[in-house]
Amino acid sequence: MATEIEAWSTGPQNDGVFSLEQKQDEEDSDDLNELEVNGNWTPQEKALHEARLKAKAKRHLRKSSSRDSTRDSLSDSVSGEPSTDPHSPKAKAAVNDRKSRTGKGRGLPKKGGAGGKGVWGAAGMVYELEEPDTDDPNYDESAQGDTVYATVVPELDERELEKTINPIVQEYFEHGDTKEVEMLLKELNLGHHKFEFSSLAVSLSLEGKASHRELTSRLLSDLSGKVLSESDMSRAFDKMLKELPDLILDTPDAPQMLGQFIARAIADHAIPMSFLDCYKGKVDCDHARAALDRASVLLSMKREIMRLDNVWGVGGGQRPVKHLIKEMNLLLKEYLVSGELSEAERCLRDLEVPHFHHELVYEAVVMVLESTGDTALQMMVKLLKVFWQTGLITLDQMNRGFQRVYDELPEISLDVPHAQSIMETFVDLCHQEQVITKQLRDSCPTRGRKRFVSEGDGGLVKS
Repeated sequence: MATEIEAWSTGPQNDGVFSLEQKQDEEDSDDLNELEVNGNWTPQEKALHEARLKAKAKRHLRKSSSRDSTRDSLSDSVSGEPSTDPHSPKAKAAVNDRKSRTGKGRGLPKKGGAGGKGVWGAAGMVYELEEPDTDDPNYDESAQGDTVYATVVPELDERELEKTINPIVQEYFEHGDTKEVEMLLKELNLGHHKFEFSSLAVSLSLEGKASHRELTSRLLSDLSGKVLSESDMSRAFDKMLKELPDLILDTPDAPQMLGQFIARAIADHAIPMSFLDCYKGKVDCDHARAALDRASVLLSMKREIMRLDNVWGVGGGQRPVKHLIKEMNLLLKEYLVSGELSEAERCLRDLEVPHFHHELVYEAVVMVLESTGDTALQMMVKLLKVFWQTGLITLDQMNRGFQRVYDELPEISLDVPHAQSIMETFVDLCHQEQVITKQLRDSCPTRGRKRFVSEGDGGLVKS
């Protein structure tokens, strides 16, 4: 058996493929010899000659590779080893071999062993952690963990800042809640214009009442360190010192008021104590110098007090009730002495307590009952008439003031025996001047029916 296989392997090969290739080579060599004999080649013949040489070289290469593979298979069969199973690991390794089978190249694997299906790269290559691509068709949002959505608030420019801040400050003057203002400011993106909030708030309060200025000082104190820093406050007051010539056109007392704001802010630790020292000898504007002088004087007078709480006075309903009653009594007494209606009206407006005007009506009526003569009666009727016509005292406040006197009239009569008759006269006169309504006049209590007692009582009349 061995001798037959050896004879078959060493004998002449009669395979169809090899015989055809040998015949083709012989024909090509004959043609080449004929061309060489002629010696003179045309360009077409020369190109044909080169193409035949290349084809011949390829055939020799295929021939050599086929012979090597045939020799390997024959050597395996001669050695007696069984042919490999296509499902065996060795066969799979041969199938998955990355070496080129075309006979070209140096026999190295494609792409250095880093290419092909199921291959993640060359051996020893280290990959860094890559962020998932949201444009990837296989991107799974739920597999990326918790997704946090953040709201992006655009930064306000100077024009939009003024339109947004003005309603917030005006509304704050009504409710006086600094925490609500703080919450609204945190929702806005003020950016590098943050310091302008303080200057806008102070500018609006300069045009308002004393209570508005007190609320503004309190707001700046509460926002300091939370929303606004000391540098923001300092920049705001520095800007207002430069704008004083324009502020005086609308508010002539702007330098004095701004000086009080600066003194209050320093006392509240909203701006540093060194703020005034930065301007010594460096101010050319007379208005700015007046504001800084005002602040310096207030701080030197109140250096023992940590807070200048009364720099604006106590405004509106924030005052104690006893203090308001005292102020109204003083107002009425000054009016009875001077008789100036305009001054009395101005003082009542400055108190800023429209909800407490019924106390003025009550005190005025009681003062009439306790007075002697008709002078106080006539002057109080005139005063209430002016307040009623100007709308300073409303119908509800007027009715409440008179009704309080009606309820306390029995107790007042113990100190003022003729209070009942004086009250009836005063009410009739007020109705004639259209200060009170007819219904309020009719609700005035009257004296009880007189009755005579027995002869033992001496004929005295008892009420």
